[in-house]
This record gives sequence, structure tokens and C-alpha cells, in this order.
Amino acid sequence: MIPFEALDAEFLPGFERMFVEVDGNPVRTLVGGEGPPVLLLHGDPQTHLCWHHVAPHLAKTRTVVITDLRGRGESHKPEVLTNPEAYSKRAMAAEQCEVMEYLSFSRFDLVGHDRGARVAQRLALDYPQAVSRLAILDIVPTLDLYEGYTAAFAQDYFYFNFLTQPAPLPERLIEGDPHRFMRQILLGLSDETDFYEPRILDVYLAAASTPEAIRATCDCFRAGYYTDLEHDRSDRETGRTIDCPTLIAWGEKGPANRHFDMQAVWRRWCTKPYFAPMPSGHFIPEEAADEICGALSGFLTL
Repeated sequence: MIPFEALDAEFLPGFERMFVEVDGNPVRTLVGGEGPPVLLLHGDPQTHLCWHHVAPHLAKTRTVVITDLRGRGESHKPEVLTNPEAYSKRAMAAEQCEVMEYLSFSRFDLVGHDRGARVAQRLALDYPQAVSRLAILDIVPTLDLYEGYTAAFAQDYFYFNFLTQPAPLPERLIEGDPHRFMRQILLGLSDETDFYEPRILDVYLAAASTPEAIRATCDCFRAGYYTDLEHDRSDRETGRTIDCPTLIAWGEKGPANRHFDMQAVWRRWCTKPYFAPMPSGHFIPEEAADEICGALSGFLTL
């Protein structure tokens, strides 16, 4: 049994746990604090617990909503056989908007890391009326990612190619040793290895290693290659931009910074960008918790 509830009680004290149903599908949601709303979206292969430093800090002055994205943690894990667009970031963004509407927040600030940042980018593009401020942590948009592919980049992000292979090839291979595969991602994108709280790391590994979660992970990456890429391309061709204030944070020791000019990439997408390099690798909310808490606190009061 994965101790989701016990760890939430310990690391996110005062946050109310609930399921919000969207079209009959449960989305694990936690709400804490008081004040203007902010939604935090986690990355891969993690859960909402990746915000265990950030969420309590922001909850001192804000109403903080954290969720498990579909396919992750305790949220539902749809099958693409019945819903081919299930893991497009457009569909995932729409679901997160529905969660916020259920909580009576029609406009809110938005922070996303990794996979959650891709959902956040799409949400800000598709629902500009809903997003007051946007913070993107350590990604480049899917279109820029694939346009910028090099051999060196492929070495750092090997799983982007692997996970997009037709089902069930990657699923079957991962199931041979899922903890080792997920651990490689969780530790391989950073220079340090001791920034995780051990029990939370164990939850990440356990939650990401079930057959349903492995399938969802592969389907989500396939959606990136086959669907999200086309959505980004359409936005660029039509000149769509993110027009709310946007904080771009990245790990100075991470692979995104090695392979991309983060400021140049995001200036093409955002009309009001702010930039905040972090002294960390990829997993900023846990590697550079104090620094990102400070950056977000300042940005969200602009």
C-alpha cells in the first residue's frame, strides 16, 4: 500500500485532501492556505508531493491547489484505446481548468514543472482568460525541443525517443525493472542525488511503477510527439503567444540549460517574460527549494 495520505499529512499539513471529479473521473486534489489562488502542477515521474517545500511556503499568503495529473499518483489513468487524445496536454490542461472551476476559481496563477509545465504552457495558451501569471520550470516547448534535437541532447533525454515507440514495446521493457528505469530519470537529470526526502522518493517510484502508470507515462510521451507537437506548430504558425507575465526558471546544472538558450527560446513564446536561473539540476522544487520559493513569492506579487 502506497502511503499517500500519511505523507500528505506529514509534509503538507493543513492541506485538505479530496477527489474532484471531472466527467466522472477522479483527480486527486489538495487545497491549503488563504488568499489569491495558485495551481501547482508536478512533473514526471512524480506526484503532487514534489511541492512539499513550495506549497506550504506559498500557502502563507495564498490559496494553493496541488493535483496529481491524470495518469499519475492517485488520479485516474485513462486508456487511449477509448480516448486517443487522453494525454494531449490540451486535454490535460482542460481537466485542470475544470478542477479550478469546481473550486470556484475562474482566474488563478499557475506554476508547472517538467510535464506539469507542458500542461501549464498549453493551459495559458488555450485559456488565457483563466491565467493571471504563469511560471514555467525547466522545460522548453515541445516544438523547440524536437527542432533542437542533437546527438548530445538525445543522450541526456534518451527516454523521449524510447517512450514514444509503439505500444506495448516500451511498456513491456520498463516492466522488467520499473524502479530502476524511474530512478534513472529521477536521479539522472541532476548532479546531486541526495535532495529527495527518502520516503517521498519511495512513493514516486512505487506510484510510477504500476502497469497502469507505466502505460500512462508512455501514452503521455507519445501524445507529446504525435499531438502536442502539432498543437505547438499551429500556435507558432498563427502567431499565438502567452501574454500574461511569465516566469521562466531553469536549472543551471541541468540538461535543458546545456542544450538551449532558455531566454531566446521563451522570448519567442512570451510577451512578458521574466527569467530566473536556479543553482540546481532539473528537479528545481526539491533541489533549489529556497531559491524557487523566493523567486515565486516575488513574481506572484507583481
